[in-house]
Amino acid sequence: MLTANVGTPDRIFRLIVGVLLIVLPIFGGAAFANPVLAVGLPVVGVVLVVTAFLAFCPIYAALGLSTRKREAR
Repeated sequence: MLTANVGTPDRIFRLIVGVLLIVLPIFGGAAFANPVLAVGLPVVGVVLVVTAFLAFCPIYAALGLSTRKREAR
């Protein structure tokens, strides 16, 4: 089972940045003509959105970190 390790402020930040990374290459035009940016940024964005919804970050888990309040754990 995944133990939640992403707190609410972190989840909100991940959701906002994730959506921006997904949308920017679509509407960014020539600034995102590089295929690495055009594909890489949305992939990172999807990962951020998924971790925001799951409230679980595998990198935090591997490092033993958590941004959740102690009472919520």
